[in-house]
Amino acid sequence: MNDLQNPEPRPRTSAAELDALGERFADRWRRNLLSGAEDRAQSIWRALVAHYAEPHRHYHDSRHLAHCIGQFDLIADLLAEPDQVEIALWFHDVIIEPGRSDNEQRSADYFRNAADAVLPPEFIRGVVDLILYTTHRTTPTDPDHRFICDIDLSSFGSPWELFMANSLAIEAEFPGPREEYVRREIAFLEALLRRPRIFMSDFFHDRCEAKARDNIRRFLQLLAPAPRP
Repeated sequence: MNDLQNPEPRPRTSAAELDALGERFADRWRRNLLSGAEDRAQSIWRALVAHYAEPHRHYHDSRHLAHCIGQFDLIADLLAEPDQVEIALWFHDVIIEPGRSDNEQRSADYFRNAADAVLPPEFIRGVVDLILYTTHRTTPTDPDHRFICDIDLSSFGSPWELFMANSLAIEAEFPGPREEYVRREIAFLEALLRRPRIFMSDFFHDRCEAKARDNIRRFLQLLAPAPRP
């Protein structure tokens, strides 16, 4: 796996970028507040930043969050409920405990607790549903659900050097032996390739599909165990 020895570093999220993200989050949160509800946007944002800065995060950190928000901006005008999709992106990886299979559910619960009694109930239900679709275990039929899934997977369509840096960051989050990581990663990536489409919206299919498939096939060749002599 010599191609993995010196990957291009993932660009860091600067303090200025984090400040801008925080202002944006507060704006989206406040404009959906119930009349008379307590404004805790700043404290919620500080808690989000703390979660995304946890030391065990190598991929699911502020860089992934910023990437997702950037991808959202490309398709915001195509969404039925853009604020729900955007808020779901802010929270979809707020809880990441390596090795657990219920991080999305726990992230959805985290959002629900933060939003309870301050955001409209129908808004909360919509955001929770969107977060849960980022498990990628259920095929979405609603366009907004398709878009959030595509945004979450869009880094697969990155240039090869960034794709490799992301892949190594994902591996660094895995809590078990490398052999188990390789087994699970191969199974996940091969399942993606078996799909008729990795990206379900036409926008991200046209933008990312071919490059994502090329990246995944190339990476699978690196992950495959060397033949025994």
